[in-house]
Amino acid sequence: MKKFSAPKIVAFLFLFIMSLIWVIPLIYAFFSSFKLEADIQSMAFTILPVHWVMENYQSILFNNTSAPLAKWFMNSMIISVSQTILVLIVVSLAGYGYSRLRFKGRDALFIFLMATMMFPGVVNLIPLYKIIDTFGWVNSYLAAIVPGAAGVFNIFLVRQFMAGIPKEFDESARVDGASEFQIFLKIILPLIKPILTVVALFTFTGAWNDFLWPSIVFNDIEKMPITPGLQLLQGMYQAQVGISTAAALIALVPTFILYLFTQKYFLESMSLSSGVKG
Repeated sequence: MKKFSAPKIVAFLFLFIMSLIWVIPLIYAFFSSFKLEADIQSMAFTILPVHWVMENYQSILFNNTSAPLAKWFMNSMIISVSQTILVLIVVSLAGYGYSRLRFKGRDALFIFLMATMMFPGVVNLIPLYKIIDTFGWVNSYLAAIVPGAAGVFNIFLVRQFMAGIPKEFDESARVDGASEFQIFLKIILPLIKPILTVVALFTFTGAWNDFLWPSIVFNDIEKMPITPGLQLLQGMYQAQVGISTAAALIALVPTFILYLFTQKYFLESMSLSSGVKG
């Protein structure tokens, strides 16, 4: 029988309590989405619905005029998937260049790139909007996809992970006559699958949950992604908690499913200490 030390018990209790704090509001929101509005507004607190109804989901899913949730959902899906694919291409190539290629000023350029992480993102909002407006991308998918294509933190993760791959692989491939692109495509890319999965998870979740930037570049209700759309929905149905809760839970589904399928790679990348070097 295993003996549990006091620090492990304390750590377990702390994590258990933190899990409850995070999970209980979600459970309450889930059951509230199946309640009548009168039951939600009632002073009597109950987690389970007194009467199970689908009215909240029907109201939000079949309202295609003032609150086109299905359209917002598809807009977010297109933006998030497109940005994720673009980010994977950019950061994998950039990480390969910074970790495997040798060129003058490589380290200085990487240090300068990392230094940009010290500036808060809101500093770039006005100049970035000016650039987007100049290109004529306001109210288009490109306005939400392109600016997030080269996240510095993602490049750092991929570069550090690649640094843990022995360079003997590259040298052997060069002896066999492989080009740099072939080395990247056939040797390095399969080995960095875990960290690319984590980058994809972070990117998709960040793009899906982004509120501030889409609220700036989209003013057409039909073209909005779901997160700023939910804010509009809250204003339309501010007295109807059940409808707002149902819409929020629908918006939560893609990121939840994505995490279920990628958690193995996420944990694997976190445990691979050989992939991170100073």
